[in-house]
Amino acid sequence: MPRLFSLLPLLLLALGLASCDDAPRFSQAEPGEALSAGSTTVRKSDHNAFSQPSANLSPLRRLDFSVGNSFFRNPWVIAPSTTIARDGLGPLFNTNSCQGCHIKDGRGHPPTADAVNAVSMLVRLSIPASAEQAQILQRHGVVPEPVYGGQLQDMANPGVAPEGKVRVDYQSFPVRFSDGSSVELRQPRLQISQLGYGELHPDTQFSARIAPPMIGLGLLEAIPEAAILANAAAQNAKAQGISGRPNYVWDDAQAKTVLGRFGWKAGQPTLNQQNAHAFAGDMGLTTSLQPKDDCSPTQATCLAATNGGVPEVSDHILAQVLFYSRNLGVPARRQVDDPQVLDGKGLFHQAGCQQCHTPQFTTAADAAEPELASQSIRPYSDLLLHDMGAGLADNRPEFQASGSEWRTPPLWGIGLTESVNSHTQFLHDGRARNLLEAILWHGGEAEAAKQHVLTFDAEQRTALLAFLNSL
Repeated sequence: MPRLFSLLPLLLLALGLASCDDAPRFSQAEPGEALSAGSTTVRKSDHNAFSQPSANLSPLRRLDFSVGNSFFRNPWVIAPSTTIARDGLGPLFNTNSCQGCHIKDGRGHPPTADAVNAVSMLVRLSIPASAEQAQILQRHGVVPEPVYGGQLQDMANPGVAPEGKVRVDYQSFPVRFSDGSSVELRQPRLQISQLGYGELHPDTQFSARIAPPMIGLGLLEAIPEAAILANAAAQNAKAQGISGRPNYVWDDAQAKTVLGRFGWKAGQPTLNQQNAHAFAGDMGLTTSLQPKDDCSPTQATCLAATNGGVPEVSDHILAQVLFYSRNLGVPARRQVDDPQVLDGKGLFHQAGCQQCHTPQFTTAADAAEPELASQSIRPYSDLLLHDMGAGLADNRPEFQASGSEWRTPPLWGIGLTESVNSHTQFLHDGRARNLLEAILWHGGEAEAAKQHVLTFDAEQRTALLAFLNSL
């Protein structure tokens, strides 16, 4: 035992981590740290950084990726059309292409004051469940609003009324650091107007959601369930205020409840189901998983509209889009050995951010695609739900997620948001205009981490942001 303790400092140095107190200090990058997605990591860091195929795809498989990209990127059209492979848009929808929300495969944003449509931000709708609606909750996670369904669609085909218009206003308030400097945060206030089908239910619950980046989704799907649950158990065993828990959701294909991974509240179990629900809700397109048009019984013109076939998105096209979305590569990190970045990494750990933003996983050996198997990845997420406090709460439960719980969003690629999407608006509704604002919105389980960051001086804040922007 004495010999083991004598070797501990050497071990820490070998890992690039040295500490003389409770605050970790990183003296060098860890081996392979720049390769956020293992051998799938891509080397591009410009405006197209999120649109690259996994680096280890063969030339033949890259052709499949390109086919999927065409269906993801190109607009769908109204039926009937000579473009029979991609017709059936609407009758109600939010956008006419996947890229319309996931701009350059990246992050969406809230609408500007003069925007006609919300485009890359949507609004989820639901009402509180009664005791008689247990089956609806089990399968859908929410009880949809009776007339407008589970999602407000602000665009429509000719002759069909859009469901409404979305606007976001903001009210600002300051947050102060220990050194006296302050940051103005903005609290969003959602407004729905020009309702096309009558009044909303008086108890309607709303949740604004911007489109998240598409990178690395196949790798997240390949993380073993046991590894995700082990993190939840470890967090709860420590009893230090961090208590991530899994969401359990309905799997359409298996017709049973399983672990949720995707979406802002981990409300979808698989990438294929996430895609199918997006086709239905965002573009009004049916699939074999979602075979019915997203029209409520009172929306007569929607129900009467011509469809583009049954289903409108064939299983073949759905599979091509699945392959594309599974294999969108994660960009390599930048400046991992920069002293300021290493200092920021230490401060990230010192504040306890890594307790939820888990740095590293290894994907399963039997991943759905061979290129994604057995990869050492660094997503900086535990894929678990955490209570983030009243400030971020949408007060809209989803399956087992409460109205104040959110899935930890992956941080990989976050430093390239401005390069790809020409903005730095973060969090589920885009309220944070930069990464520092996003940190300062943390509450609930993350309140202690935020309070720690509030003690950082200007130099430390700059180092922390340098680390985050290197991801």
